[in-house]
Amino acid sequence: MADAVIAERKTVLAGFHGGSAKVRLTAAPVAVRVSLRAGADAVAGLSKALGLTLPTKPKTSAAAKGRTAFWIGPDEWLLIDETGGDLMADCAASGTLHSAADVSHRNAAIIVSGPAADVTVNTGCPLDLSLVAFPVGAVTRTVFGKIEIILHRVEAETFRVECWRSFADYAFGMLAEGAEDASL
Repeated sequence: MADAVIAERKTVLAGFHGGSAKVRLTAAPVAVRVSLRAGADAVAGLSKALGLTLPTKPKTSAAAKGRTAFWIGPDEWLLIDETGGDLMADCAASGTLHSAADVSHRNAAIIVSGPAADVTVNTGCPLDLSLVAFPVGAVTRTVFGKIEIILHRVEAETFRVECWRSFADYAFGMLAEGAEDASL
């Protein structure tokens, strides 16, 4: 009988690195991701089951114990767990009416950090990324070049760029060019 082999997930960006003197680009760690849809009446139960308060205002996020929730729309969130937790089981245990889909293999993320991180992201994103307009914790679905991304400001000089894995190479390449330009 053959030995069982457990596959280890790798991000599509494994081994990618880039940046410049003012910007560092790294692939975010492998994470569990869930696309969650629910009505306002389910927010409290889901928040309790997930261990964090789901944000209910535009452009906001919440984080606790290695988990992050991004407000994407009035009844939509992207949940990310970098600890390997079972988001689907926690949602199911909420006792609420909701829709949850595991999108862990659909997405990849790039961390953009450094004093010119905002300039680098602006290479392909038309948003005002000043701290006043897009403060720490802000999140939005937007465009980056020709693709859709979810952009999260993690810290004053750090952004998380979530995109579909099929566009990850494109996003990384544009960010790498933006990082080079930001150093000029």
